[in-house]
Amino acid sequence: MTVSDGGPPVNGDTETTGSSILSLDDGDIHVCQDGPRDAPALLLIHGSASSTRSWNPLVPLLSGSHRVIRIDLLGHGRSAKPTDRGYALPDQARRAGAVLDRLGVERAVVVGHSSGGAVATALAEQRADLVTALVLINTGPRLDAFIAPRTDAIGLARWPPTDEQIRHFASTGVSRPGYQIPSELLDEVRCMTHHTLTRTMQATRDYLERQALPDRLAALGKPLLVIFGEEDRRWRSSSAADYRLVPGAKVELLPGLGHSPLLEDPPRTAIPLLAFTTAHAARVD
Repeated sequence: MTVSDGGPPVNGDTETTGSSILSLDDGDIHVCQDGPRDAPALLLIHGSASSTRSWNPLVPLLSGSHRVIRIDLLGHGRSAKPTDRGYALPDQARRAGAVLDRLGVERAVVVGHSSGGAVATALAEQRADLVTALVLINTGPRLDAFIAPRTDAIGLARWPPTDEQIRHFASTGVSRPGYQIPSELLDEVRCMTHHTLTRTMQATRDYLERQALPDRLAALGKPLLVIFGEEDRRWRSSSAADYRLVPGAKVELLPGLGHSPLLEDPPRTAIPLLAFTTAHAARVD
């Protein structure tokens, strides 16, 4: 992927395609961009122990009609992994907003996978002017919907983890028979530190403990689409119905898919996502 400085397009006058590192006050953030520069902006936020690469299969289906922006949250991927910075979700959301400001994006539909959906919600709470609509993909609405064994994470207490421990930890992330998690995504876990892994996972728990997502989203009044693989082994898929508390929310269940439909079946995930983003995206004048 072309490395740019995050400024002008690197492929002609209208295409924004590249990877860059943006230096923020509290840490460098890795950013990827794809698609036409003047198309509606779509911000994709990954979940815990993941990175921008988790969106790779889905991006080609979105970048024809959107300016697709992905970030590595602090502590993940190619972003900084400091031991003296806050990993609280509101802090992660603030950084995401700062990235969009640096890129000159004034309005965007924000999509979050798993705990990335909680970061997206926090961003909408902070920046109602910036976030036009939200899409949550397999984001648990409240802590009591979590069904994966706590021992999955405890197994990573020994650092660095073995390949077997990482695969066990990641195994609940998918459910489609025969699907193998790409090795590069397993590498993202290895690239984290024990500090960043535990702090970011605790941050999600803290945010949900303070207030459930449907309650937060109902107060915002933003258009909402919830996509949920019915065979999720981390969050109870029936809990997706909790989001109907949000006026006008759309809930799409995907049979046969698990916690990561964006990986397990990108085309099926893209259908409701594109229908929603096309309806709510803001085009750059």
